Amino acid sequence: MSEQQFETLQLHGGQTVDKETGSRAAPIYQTTSYVFEDADQAAERFGLSDPGNIYTRITNPTNAVLEERLTLLEGGVGAVATASGSAAITYAIQNVAQNGDHVVSAASLYGGTYNLFSHTLPTP
Repeated sequence: MSEQQFETLQLHGGQTVDKETGSRAAPIYQTTSYVFEDADQAAERFGLSDPGNIYTRITNPTNAVLEERLTLLEGGVGAVATASGSAAITYAIQNVAQNGDHVVSAASLYGGTYNLFSHTLPTP
C-alpha cells in the first residue's frame, strides 16, 4: 500500500474496506460485550494471551480505528482512546508516576482531577 497523505489519513487512516460489504466507512460497534467460543478462549483473552475483543471499555473495533488513525496522524507508536478526560488523566499520571513520586499542579484544576491528586493517589 502506498503511503497516504495527511488529508487521506484524516478520513481513512486505521481502517480497511469491509471485505463482505465493500463499505468504505468504519462501522460503529455499539456493544458492551463479546461472545467467546468457550471458557478457554475467554480465559486467554482476559489473560491477554489471545488478542481479541473482551469488553468494550477495554477493546472495541470502532475505538481501534480511532486509535490507529491517531497513531498514523501523529506519527506515534500507539494511541489509547478513553471513556472520559478523567480516565485519560488517570492513565497519564499512572503511566509516568510511581508510588512515592510527587505531582506538582495548579490548585485550580478540574474538581475530579484535584480529588484524584489529593485523595485517590496519595500514599499514607
